[in-house]
Amino acid sequence: MPPRLRWHVYFCALCMQVDYLIVGQGICGTQLSWHLYKEGKSFVVIDEGAPVTSSKVAAGIMNPVTGRRYVRSWRIDEVLPFSVHTYEQIELVLGEQLLYKKPIIDFFPSPQARDQFVNLIAEDDTYVHTYPDQNHFNQYFNYDFGCGEISPTYTVNLALLLASWRKKLVDSSALREEAFEPQELKLHQDGVTYRDLTAQKVLFCEGIKAMDNPWFGLLPYSANKGEALIIESEDLHNGHIFKKGMLLAPLPTKNTFWVGSNYSREFETVTPTQEFYDKTYTHLTNWLKVPFKVIDHKAAVRPATVERRPFVGLHPHFPQVGILNGTGSKGTSLAPFFAHQLVQHLVYGVPILKDADVARFTRILAK
Repeated sequence: MPPRLRWHVYFCALCMQVDYLIVGQGICGTQLSWHLYKEGKSFVVIDEGAPVTSSKVAAGIMNPVTGRRYVRSWRIDEVLPFSVHTYEQIELVLGEQLLYKKPIIDFFPSPQARDQFVNLIAEDDTYVHTYPDQNHFNQYFNYDFGCGEISPTYTVNLALLLASWRKKLVDSSALREEAFEPQELKLHQDGVTYRDLTAQKVLFCEGIKAMDNPWFGLLPYSANKGEALIIESEDLHNGHIFKKGMLLAPLPTKNTFWVGSNYSREFETVTPTQEFYDKTYTHLTNWLKVPFKVIDHKAAVRPATVERRPFVGLHPHFPQVGILNGTGSKGTSLAPFFAHQLVQHLVYGVPILKDADVARFTRILAK
């Protein structure tokens, strides 16, 4: 039987006192509250429960390589095993399967791309591998130049994680389902107050809303819109993630798949576009040999950063205020690792990695 969550919340005549106030319950806010729970700290999460967020639209893929050149993702040798272990721990508490090991089958777009992949295997085969049966996927896909395998790779059921953890927060009176109003936050020498709440610190995990945050809005964000189609196919193989120009990942619901995503830094609307739908549908028609139908079309804006490094830590001029944000498209793997970093810093004073510590923007945040 999974252990019960215990938060120690202290009440006084006029206020509720906790160790930390967390703003946002996306992947960063969820992971931050999880690691605070592990340390036995009390907290309240404020989140209005918006139906469309980048965490809810994402496929939850943890991929150790990135880009067309299959470059190792930043700090992946540390990040991936830590994040896998974290999701396994959360599974035990929630009693739900969240983590799925799904190798990526990468269909090469050209002979040159195939040769490049083979050369990479010769140099370092930690994450890239040959696939023994090059014709294995012929009944499902059109591909002319063979395929390779990227592993270990994983998908995380983010929708289930966010919903199940939210229920635990509600059951423990640790969630305020409301919009956060920054003008009502008051900073004091020894902490913060927000309406009837008092806390040692407030920690912002707001996603894209952080661009308007009074304390962290000057950070170098790079808003990045992504879109995805959800398709249904009874005949499509679901044992792998597939890649050919875009990713096709199986979802926990039987016969459903996530297809995407684009990475648009210039966009006129945050809603799904006909352009993406048409382009992706045509791509799937040419790629898949089996029937499929589109059952949903989603879009959201990710809180990416110019440096492609997250913002983690306490405000250099207001130590009562902290942040965990900017994980971008790697949020599923980066959020557990850097939530742990921030909590270790808060509880034990352990330094945050310099290339993630928000203190690197001390000058900007002084304005």
